[in-house]
Amino acid sequence: MEAIRIRTDQAEIGMTVASDIYTANNQLIITKGTILDERMITRLRFYNIYGLFVYQLELNFEPPKDESYIEALRSTSEFKKFNRTFVDTVSNVEDSFQGVIRGEEIFDIDHLLADTDRILKEGRNGAHVLEMLHGIRNYDDMTYVHCLNVSLICNVFAGWLKLSHAETRVLTLAGLLHDIGKMLIPKEILAKNGRLNEREFEVIKSHSIKGYQVLKDQPVDIRVKYAALMHHERCDGTGYPNGFRSNQIDDYAKIIAIADVYDAMTSNRLYRKAICPFDVVENFERDGYLKYDPKYIMIFMERIVNSYMHNIVRLSDGREGEVVMINKLALSKPVVRVGTTFVDLSKERNLLIDTIL
Repeated sequence: MEAIRIRTDQAEIGMTVASDIYTANNQLIITKGTILDERMITRLRFYNIYGLFVYQLELNFEPPKDESYIEALRSTSEFKKFNRTFVDTVSNVEDSFQGVIRGEEIFDIDHLLADTDRILKEGRNGAHVLEMLHGIRNYDDMTYVHCLNVSLICNVFAGWLKLSHAETRVLTLAGLLHDIGKMLIPKEILAKNGRLNEREFEVIKSHSIKGYQVLKDQPVDIRVKYAALMHHERCDGTGYPNGFRSNQIDDYAKIIAIADVYDAMTSNRLYRKAICPFDVVENFERDGYLKYDPKYIMIFMERIVNSYMHNIVRLSDGREGEVVMINKLALSKPVVRVGTTFVDLSKERNLLIDTIL
């Protein structure tokens, strides 16, 4: 029997589920072969399942208009509420940053963290927050949006690292303020639609020192100041502004470096489209163990790829399927179920994940 993907709002009593259904935190709630009844459909809505596979039994059943998982996610009231809170918080962050840059105020730390807390409370858990952030990747990139994204990713990352509540607050704040120096970079360079020349790149690189200078007299934890200064340093000494090596780089700066690169690469830029998260993980696998602290990058990669379990993806050959298993020895090459076929990307070297749908 042929399986087709439908949105949850298209589910009807009597349909047969063609694939196990899991929640965002990998809890199995409906097994393959289950015949949907009213109680099951209610369960799908309760757990915010946006799409599922069912068997196409009736010849006159017309498959629904193709809609990606992210498009379905964006149509939900849950996402719309998350997005409203996110946009309001971006505006608050911009006002706060500009006030400090103009020398008119000092940072109200409790107020800034209360803003991020409002967004975090819209998510059920870390994986759900990341899923929601993935849904807003197509928004125009701004420094404020990037800072807020990195802050939220750092908060989730802190949970993976089992940091204390106090440490999590510091890391979340450090993520929010890490790029504040970009407020002092000329807009024509910051928003240039194309590759920077050598002089322009040197100007951009100065944002880390400028950020530290903005924060050095602010009443914030020293680790927040170091994060602004060192988040572009790399453990092999290839970073900037000082070419520090691993033992010279603050731990929080090491963590933020990972979140910063991940968000930057998976977000749209004026000069390129967002890069698939599995491509970013592949880049981390290739040289990340030299440039980033292994005790942080290994945890990040494993948890990030697991957050995309059961997502629908498009392969480089155009086929679409579901991520059903993670290869621990090749995190960027999961097993994808395409219809009744299981494609192990760690063995199919000519294939890769092109897009998360």
